[in-house]
Amino acid sequence: MNGRTTGPGRADVAELRVSYGRTPLLEADLAPDWHTQFTRWFDDAVASLTFPEPNAMVVATCTADGIPSARTVLLKAHDENGLVFFTNYSSRKGLELAANPRVSCVFGWYAMERQVVVCGRTERVDRTTSERYFHSRPHGSQIAASISEQSTVIPDRGWLDRRRDELARQYPDDTQVPLPDFWGGIRVLPDTVEFWAGRENRMHDRLRYRRTGAGFVLERLSP
Repeated sequence: MNGRTTGPGRADVAELRVSYGRTPLLEADLAPDWHTQFTRWFDDAVASLTFPEPNAMVVATCTADGIPSARTVLLKAHDENGLVFFTNYSSRKGLELAANPRVSCVFGWYAMERQVVVCGRTERVDRTTSERYFHSRPHGSQIAASISEQSTVIPDRGWLDRRRDELARQYPDDTQVPLPDFWGGIRVLPDTVEFWAGRENRMHDRLRYRRTGAGFVLERLSP
C-alpha cells in the first residue's frame, strides 16, 4: 500500500491505494452454480490462513421506511438454498428483518483480492436447527446470548456482568442452557451473488449469478 503523510503519523487518505491484479476472473473459470463457486472461494479463504475469521460477513439491513444499518456477523452454514447466521431476533437487525426481509451480505477477502456480495431476502430457520446450533456453542456463549438484550442501551458493563453471573449460577458448566425464544437462525435466500476480483488500474472483474424464473443466469458487470 502506498501513501503520503500529512503530519506526524497521519496518512493522506486520498493517496492510499493498492495495485490489484493477482488472478483474472473469467466466465470460463466459474462453476455452473453460485453455491459451488462460493464454496471454492470460501474454502480458499479458510485454507489461506490469512483471515482470523474467514466466515465474517457484513450484513446490511433496512427499516420498513428505508433507514439502513450494517454490522459484521459470522456465517455458520451454507448450501444451495442460501447462507445462515444466528442472532437475537429482538436486536436491531432482527427487528429490521422482521419488518423488511431484504438483505445484503459482503465477504471481504481483500488479502486475496476477492469479494463476494450477496443480495436477497431472508427467512428464519426452524427452531430445531437453531437449538442444535445453540447447544453446539461454548457454554459461556450460550449464557451471553441468553442475557444480552442486544442493541439496547444498558446502564454499564457491571449490569451486564451481573446478569451473566446470575445465569451462570443457575446453569453451571455441566448443565444445558435453554434456547431463548428470542434467539435463532436467519437464512439468506440469494437473488444475486456477485464475485469480484481485483485487476490492475481498477479494471476489476465482476461476475454475477442472478436469479430468474428459470434459474440463475451469469452476467458480467462493468467495474
